[in-house]
Amino acid sequence: MIALTPMPIQPTPRTAPIRVSFVIDTLSRAGTESQLLALLRTLDRDVIEPTLVLLDGTSSLSRSLEPDDLPVLRLGVTRLMSRRGFAAARELKAFWKQHQPDVVQAYFLDSAYFAVPIARLSGVRHCVRVRNNLGYWLTRKHRVLGRCLAPLVSVTLTNSDSGRESLIGQGTSRVTVIENGVDLDRFPKTRGVRDGVACVANLREVKNIDGLLRAAAMVNKQRPDTAFNIAGEGPERGPLEAQRSRLGLEKLFQLPGSIADIPAFLAAHAIAVLPSHSEGMSNALLEAMAAGCAIIATDVGANAKVLGGCGVIVPPRDDAALARAILQLLADPAFAQSLGAQARARAEVHYSRDAMRQQFEEFYTSLVAGLS
Repeated sequence: MIALTPMPIQPTPRTAPIRVSFVIDTLSRAGTESQLLALLRTLDRDVIEPTLVLLDGTSSLSRSLEPDDLPVLRLGVTRLMSRRGFAAARELKAFWKQHQPDVVQAYFLDSAYFAVPIARLSGVRHCVRVRNNLGYWLTRKHRVLGRCLAPLVSVTLTNSDSGRESLIGQGTSRVTVIENGVDLDRFPKTRGVRDGVACVANLREVKNIDGLLRAAAMVNKQRPDTAFNIAGEGPERGPLEAQRSRLGLEKLFQLPGSIADIPAFLAAHAIAVLPSHSEGMSNALLEAMAAGCAIIATDVGANAKVLGGCGVIVPPRDDAALARAILQLLADPAFAQSLGAQARARAEVHYSRDAMRQQFEEFYTSLVAGLS
């Protein structure tokens, strides 16, 4: 009698789109929110079928940024432990019962604390948490809550190797790196007249705009007409304005607030500076590369890796080194222009939005197939 060896059963390839529900506190023009909106715009809907959940989302800016080609649930929650929070939990369960997501992907602390347990209770198989910062500001409470949440999370996503190392050091076991991308089409290659120094950053302590102010004062002693323009808003505005006044830089160090058209803002400047104390993978850095600016960045997070030699890296918390780098580029415009062209070319090769989209689609396909 001939023994027959059963043929292994091959899994049937999935033909329907993978349903991914993205959860974030609210929409804005900040880095993480902009990356999410860009991903939602570019995902191949034959591969991924997205929905969007906003924990709050009630501001006029958030409403104006909502995509109009996918289901959006706006929950209006500003405090998790509240009457509104409990009602919103029921609304979210009903939303997910209707749309049946295969994956829930949550950004930021409150959204993760709120959405991940509800997703598991709703029968969602895969919960993904996004952590792109290095966790320098996490309190003991958040570390405890993070450990409680960890068993419910399938994979934690981050955008840099330094972010991955930080998460593993905090006890996170399954971490995947997907680097950010930049919309190169928004940044024209043609170069007009460029002058001065730009910085795109929220006015928060970690962004070190006060250090840039001190460096600007040093630059001003040798090149007194050098203008600095900082695009961003935040809680440090008052102290920065006072510091600017003490240094006598009211006319040369401008704080115009949030800028909607970042490509046009950067296109007007020869040099872009990222003076942060801490970064994961900086969206502002990618935008400066796409704009063809000569870039100076502190040696934190993924900055040096992303630039890949196409810019100037200085030690963090070293105002004098930052000033010297600015003066070096101001003194050699041809070198600065060459660095800007190299940075643009590097962004085109390594950091396009299409490359980012493809990585996310491959990640979700692998996750649902049980391969990641």
